[in-house]
Amino acid sequence: MGGMAGLGRRGVLALGAVTLLAACTAHAKSAGGTKVRTDLEPLERRFAGLGPLSGAHWLGIVLGADSRGSVPGPTDVRLVGTAQLRRGTVAAVTGASQQSFQPAAPTQLPEELAEFVPEDAGWVRSDSFDHDMTAGTYTGAFYLDPGTDTVYFDTTNPSAPAGSGP
Repeated sequence: MGGMAGLGRRGVLALGAVTLLAACTAHAKSAGGTKVRTDLEPLERRFAGLGPLSGAHWLGIVLGADSRGSVPGPTDVRLVGTAQLRRGTVAAVTGASQQSFQPAAPTQLPEELAEFVPEDAGWVRSDSFDHDMTAGTYTGAFYLDPGTDTVYFDTTNPSAPAGSGP
């Protein structure tokens, strides 16, 4: 009987270690292996100013979820990715606006998205265009490539404009 209890206790300890290891592995995977999404609706709703989108590849990355000892509360989400705009959209936006677009390359590109970003992109960016897109309600940067009509967006907590429905 004594041998059974010892085995049972060891078994429980081993099971606990396996569970802990699985939890750590799952967390690491969600942090580093976020799934690339291709659905358009969440992007078109939030970034209506870009017009119809296609060929999107993006990530929704939860920020600060692993900070120890923090009070649970709203979680920040980074929405980052690329999408194809209707042909001529970038030229129309950068050519017609008084928003002084300047050459600028995106920073902090997630590894998962690298293959979807045009290699020879001639990115341009404008602070005032960013502000128009975010309506000042969240932070975000929008890089446009006139050569491929691609947008690269890197935003935190983007919200759909008020009055755009649920």
